[in-house]
Amino acid sequence: MTTPPYQPGYPQGPGYPQGVSDKSKVVAGILGIVLGSFGVGRFYMGHTKIGVLQLVVTVVTCGVGGLWGFIDGILILVNGGVDGQGRPLRD
Repeated sequence: MTTPPYQPGYPQGPGYPQGVSDKSKVVAGILGIVLGSFGVGRFYMGHTKIGVLQLVVTVVTCGVGGLWGFIDGILILVNGGVDGQGRPLRD
């Protein structure tokens, strides 16, 4: 049995449509809400620079900057987001 050629609109790879991330917006949002002050949600999504920035802001502001990660997690749950390669997060 041979592999069929690529056809636009049909699932590719490990069960995900082409152009959709393998990262979940629910997981990213929950990580952002629970551990957002450490940038964990952004690290999970592949946005390393933003994750480091969230961590630094939290340390510099003695924890007050952790609100950024909390709000970021809520926005990811509501609006979704993109991973580090620009693909939309899956539901």
